[in-house]
Amino acid sequence: MKQKIIFTPGPSQLYFTAEDHARKAFREGIPSLSHRSKSFEEIFIRATTGLRALLGIPENFYIVFTGSATEIWERTIQNLVAEHSLHYINGAFSKRFFETARQLGKKPQAITVKDGEGFSTEQHIGATELIALTHNETSTGVSLPMDFINGFREKSPQALVAVDAVSSLPYPQFDFTKIDSLFFSVQKGFGLPAGLGVWIVNQRCVEKAERLESDGLVIGTYHSLPSLVRHAKRNQTPETPNVLGIYLLAMVVDDMLRRGIKAIRNEIDYKAAVLYQAMGQSRFIKPFVATPEFRSKTVIVAACPPYTRELTHYLESKGIHPGEGYGNYTSTHLRFANFPAHSKEQFEMLVDLLNSFEPKPGY
Repeated sequence: MKQKIIFTPGPSQLYFTAEDHARKAFREGIPSLSHRSKSFEEIFIRATTGLRALLGIPENFYIVFTGSATEIWERTIQNLVAEHSLHYINGAFSKRFFETARQLGKKPQAITVKDGEGFSTEQHIGATELIALTHNETSTGVSLPMDFINGFREKSPQALVAVDAVSSLPYPQFDFTKIDSLFFSVQKGFGLPAGLGVWIVNQRCVEKAERLESDGLVIGTYHSLPSLVRHAKRNQTPETPNVLGIYLLAMVVDDMLRRGIKAIRNEIDYKAAVLYQAMGQSRFIKPFVATPEFRSKTVIVAACPPYTRELTHYLESKGIHPGEGYGNYTSTHLRFANFPAHSKEQFEMLVDLLNSFEPKPGY
C-alpha cells in the first residue's frame, strides 16, 4: 500500500519520530501515570524546558496545558477580558475567536478585512483590554507580519496582546516583550495527535485574571488561569491531563532541538519558496493571497477553480493528500501544510506533480 503524504493543515502529517515515541510510551506505561506522580512532573519539566529552548520563551512566562487551542480561546476571554476585546479578523478562525467573546457575554469589537488580505498599520485601535491576533489564519493562508504584531505594545500599552499561533509555530520567532499571551495546539506544526493545547502567558495575564476573579467574575471552573499557573509552578496540572500528549510533545521537541530550530526554519522557507514559485508559474493553480508580504509560509493556500476536484484526485493518486479549502472555499481552494514533518523531498515531489498536471478535456 502506497504511503500517504498528508498535507492537510491539521491534523497533519505526524512527525517522523512520533510513532516510535508512542510505542515506547505504551511499553513504559506513560498513559497510566498519575498526574500527581514524580514521573509526570519530570515529563512536565522536560516538555516545558524544551519548549523554552525551542521557541525562546523567557523565564517570566508560564507554560500551561489545556485540552485544545479552541479551549484557549474561551479561557483567554474568561480570564483576560471584563468587557472589551478587539479582534483582527481575516478568516474563519480569527472570526471564531471574536464569536467566542460574544458568546461569553463580552462586548468585542472587530476590524475586518476581506479573506486573503492583511491589515494596515494605520487602522484605528482605540481603547480595549485585549487585542486578539491570529498570526496565521489557517482558513485563508494569511500571515501577519511581525512588525504589525510588535507595534501594538507602543500603540496600546495598557492592553494585553494575545496571539493565536496554532498553525505557525514552531516556525516564527516571537518577541516576547511585545506580547502577553501566545498559544498553539500540537496537531499541526508539532506533528502530533490532536488533544493538547499549549498556553504561554506572562504575569500581566495572571494578575488580570486574579483581578477579574476578585471582582466576582467567573473565569473558569476546572481551568482558570490562576489555577493553571499555580499547578504549573509545581510541574502539575489541575486535573488529569493528556499525559501521553505531553510526553510526546516533550520527545518531539527534544528531536527538534537536536535538528536545530534554525535548520527547521530555513527548510520551511525553502519549501514555501519552491511551492509559491510553482504556483506562480502554473496555468491552473495560483496563490490565494495576492500580496507576498501576507503569504503564510506554513499554510499555503492555492486557488484552483475549476480544477480543484480533478487536481485533488490527481495528487491523491500519487499518494499526496492536500487539504481541501475551508468553509466557502471547499470547491475552489486547496491548502498545503508546510510543517517540520514535511521534508524537502516531499515538497519537491509535490511541485513536480503540479508542474506535470494537465486537466482532462470535459472533466
